[in-house]
Amino acid sequence: MKFDTTHSPYTSIRNTVVGNNGMVATSTPLAAQAGLDMLKKGGNAVDAAIATAATLTVVEPTANGIGGDAFSIVWFEGKMYGLNGSGFSPKEIDIEKVKALGHNEMPIHGVLPINVPGIPATWVALSKKFGKLSLAECLEPAIKYARDGFPVAPTQAKYWNRIYKRYLTQLEGDEFKPWFDMFAPNGQVPQPGDIFKSIDQANSLEEIAATMGESFYRGSLAKKICDYVQKHGGFLTEADMVDFEPTWEVPISVNYRGYDVWEMPPNGQGIVTLLALNVLKGFEFTNRDCVETHHKQFEAIKLAFAVAKEHVTDPKFMKIDVQELLTDEYADKLRSQITDTATEVNVTPSPGGTVYLATADKDGNMVSYIQSTYMDFGSGIVVPGTGIALHNRGADFSLDPSHINALAGRKRTYHTIMPGFMTKDNQAIGPFGVMGKYMQPQGQLQVVMNTIDFNLNPQMALDAPRWQFTRELNFDIEQSCGAHIIEGLLEKGHDMNIAVDPFLFGRGQIIWRNENGVLMGATESRTDGMVAVY
Repeated sequence: MKFDTTHSPYTSIRNTVVGNNGMVATSTPLAAQAGLDMLKKGGNAVDAAIATAATLTVVEPTANGIGGDAFSIVWFEGKMYGLNGSGFSPKEIDIEKVKALGHNEMPIHGVLPINVPGIPATWVALSKKFGKLSLAECLEPAIKYARDGFPVAPTQAKYWNRIYKRYLTQLEGDEFKPWFDMFAPNGQVPQPGDIFKSIDQANSLEEIAATMGESFYRGSLAKKICDYVQKHGGFLTEADMVDFEPTWEVPISVNYRGYDVWEMPPNGQGIVTLLALNVLKGFEFTNRDCVETHHKQFEAIKLAFAVAKEHVTDPKFMKIDVQELLTDEYADKLRSQITDTATEVNVTPSPGGTVYLATADKDGNMVSYIQSTYMDFGSGIVVPGTGIALHNRGADFSLDPSHINALAGRKRTYHTIMPGFMTKDNQAIGPFGVMGKYMQPQGQLQVVMNTIDFNLNPQMALDAPRWQFTRELNFDIEQSCGAHIIEGLLEKGHDMNIAVDPFLFGRGQIIWRNENGVLMGATESRTDGMVAVY
């Protein structure tokens, strides 16, 4: 894969980073360098991914934590593997019980949306199958930052403060006090450059490392988690924790103009990107920055979301085979619905928080990895004495019994996080991803097309102006897109909103390997990210 390696026309601060021994790309420099340290110690791309991921739970708590979920695509010794580390709902929860507690839809905060967290088990599974270093070595940087403290980055501080102000009115009840004690001690949230420590989290990470995750699922940490959830009316039990294991799965793909684009299968939403690409490959695109390109992208992503919302959930509950949705015949059917004017779909995506990382080593191994506590800090529940913030992934379940994603016990919900990977002729091109709840498939679609259709190098592919479908006919778009494009889209019937908050448009990372084995990496200009390389 060859690119124009000149400086991106979409940014004035970064260019593609190159190297050939190892590379880590993620949203914070501290986490990226933690991964690079593992490579320099003789570890591989998987060790680097675990170290980076663990460090992110400490230094970027607004988007992830030990008590969240994870997905990963691993290219190892010329073969591809997929790992689904999303937890299932408690066995004893059901729609009637939640409604009896006064809810007409799943709550976002509190103990009810807490499923079994999958992150620690994901680290363990990756380490056991592929790691060269011990789990303890990989978690060492995270433990150090949690115990000794780390300087909070500017973007991180901005959103930490924004979430805290919102939580002051949203989180009411004794169950939320540990969150405020941990993340806003004495009513203060960290400002840029402040040192933040989480000693309880350091102790929990040490316990996870020492027991290879056993304490988290079958020991003292599991008991503390479940006791606290049940104390406040939740359903998560130690039996739920004991019975959980991440699952190794075969990634799914479509071929887009000679390149295979890979995603994790449902319950993840990676199929949204694949559906849209399958539709769009039936059109020819020569100009990225034009009305017609944007219009077709808009229509394709809306159709893809509508299909996913109708069909995607825990695969044990799905009523259609995933491969049927990825056929050319199905793509033709969707493509025939695209006209010259905007069409409305009954889907309402929304923004959210996640962290993504990509790693590569000198031997050709590569990892695409993503983890999240979901919306902001997750459920708002921190287990006292552990520093473990629990996710709110169960908030996406429906309380409508007829809905494909209806709440049920031991069920994995429709899941937003999705690592991407690209190959060509059975050879790895590399990992890529864009964070941000329902922005993820939209960001990935734009990155893939920027790369393949418009020949942009990795940094340019990330920096290019983005858009996001939000509901019905509505799209957010960055003001750098160009007035002529926005005006043309309005004429086609799209409702356009110029958004100035870069957080709305996701935060991406890319590592491509060229035909000479050289690594080419990029990180999002919309965040505090870094490509660490040697």
